[in-house]
Amino acid sequence: MSQRKSERIVNLTIMLLGSRQFLTRERIRTTVEGYRDLSDAAFERTFERDKDDLRAMGVPIETGSHESFHGDAVGYRIPRSDFELPAMEFSPAEAAVLGLAAQVWQQASSAESTRMALTKLRAAGVDPDSSRLAALQPVVNAPDPAFEVVKDAFLAQQAVAFRYRGGDEVRTVEPWAMPLRSGAWYLIGFDRGRGERRTFKISRITSAPQLVGKPGAFTVPEQVDTRVAVDDQEQSGQALVAIRGEHAPGLRRRGRAVSADDVPESLAARLPEGFELWWVPYVRTHAMVQELAAAAPHVAVVEPDHLVRAHAEHLQRVLEAHPAQADEGSSS
Repeated sequence: MSQRKSERIVNLTIMLLGSRQFLTRERIRTTVEGYRDLSDAAFERTFERDKDDLRAMGVPIETGSHESFHGDAVGYRIPRSDFELPAMEFSPAEAAVLGLAAQVWQQASSAESTRMALTKLRAAGVDPDSSRLAALQPVVNAPDPAFEVVKDAFLAQQAVAFRYRGGDEVRTVEPWAMPLRSGAWYLIGFDRGRGERRTFKISRITSAPQLVGKPGAFTVPEQVDTRVAVDDQEQSGQALVAIRGEHAPGLRRRGRAVSADDVPESLAARLPEGFELWWVPYVRTHAMVQELAAAAPHVAVVEPDHLVRAHAEHLQRVLEAHPAQADEGSSS
């Protein structure tokens, strides 16, 4: 399934699940991204296929109408009672594991996408019931190469050794906590070499982490302060982004195009053909980097410098994690 179709079906599901009433085809067409620009015939074909795909995946779509509809217009919705799984019971141990997993699954970009979808529905006159969306779970996204080993060390209460950006010293740390702040993962623990508590941003670990000693070799303090002082570069700001044609609609929707008269000649000369400059606001650097990477190669960030560096580092990690795909792209 293409990314465009996936986004359209997710938006359709959110709309039908979040509505308290039946929604007409016309309301769905004008609200869901991916339907608005289609001709009448293309919309009918696409909407019917999307409904069939949802039903094939086990999503129940109910048809009906209510008094506010004119004539015999048919509407659609997803009944919550049919969509949700039945109640389940877990042992205390299972509940503890699920609680930890729930913390890992709080993926910032998915939460932001859902918030934006709900905002669009309200702007279009739909009153969504956000409590119905609890069944739509975001997925874990941990692109940092060091994440898995550090996570294993944390769960096993086992020390982990690694090199950190800015030095060649090997740091050996007893993991105490792994908080997620502003879309980035951090490691809080006892640095044996420094003899004190330290905080590390996992994306800045420069070597493959190595487990040290045996599991259960130390005891985590009963109360660990997981507050993290987020770097200035994680704060909100404006990014100057080059976007090719009609790509990256999410970035273009919340941004503003830069007039050709306002583009410096030195920058205009370096701008690839078919690209236009946009000022795009963002809240978190990490989430913005992921959004830019998802739109590659149709976007390029121009400024600020810290976002340019973070974007380049993210793409480099992607290439290192998928060398086969990188080789295929370079040879085509």
